[in-house]
Amino acid sequence: MDLERGSTLRRLHSLSGLFPVGAFLAFHLYVNAWALRGPDAYDAAARRLQQLPLAGVGEIVLVFLPLAFHGVVGLFLIATVSAAAEHATPSGRRLALFQRVTGILLFPFILFHLWTARLVQLSDHESLDLFRLMQGALASPWIRAAYAIGILAATGHLAAGLWSIPRTWELSLGRAARRVWLLVSAAVFMGLSALGLLSLFAFRL
Repeated sequence: MDLERGSTLRRLHSLSGLFPVGAFLAFHLYVNAWALRGPDAYDAAARRLQQLPLAGVGEIVLVFLPLAFHGVVGLFLIATVSAAAEHATPSGRRLALFQRVTGILLFPFILFHLWTARLVQLSDHESLDLFRLMQGALASPWIRAAYAIGILAATGHLAAGLWSIPRTWELSLGRAARRVWLLVSAAVFMGLSALGLLSLFAFRL
């Protein structure tokens, strides 16, 4: 499997992390933010999504399959290519290591989230009171902490992937442009993290 920097597979891995996976993460956090408006607003927003035509097929094609591709290739990359071999600078190696650690953390978190919030009452998922379901789960401080870590890992992983785009796609950027790109990546992390953590707080009992 060719995972050299600039390879087609490496670029597809990078692209899938941004769209559709990264775009879905941002959209998912936006929908969850409806919890700040109360249980009825959150359940109504979730129900509208579930009632879209071909929602199940779209979820599989646009979310689950790209996520599986990104995750499997990412794990192969972690197992076969060291961060030190990819980055010449200490800061680059630290950020690459951060990206790999968050990617590993996301595997159990995503499976847990799917099991507790999506693969529930599949025969009539639309009738679920999702707000109360999440509120009950998040009553546990351990689960609440796991979700907070999962949100930070997901948004941090996305931001690190965004930062690595110029290197993966072999784009030549000057020092000023690199600084701007780093600020953009940091802004994405802080904005999405704040949105996710505020939504988490909205499910408090």
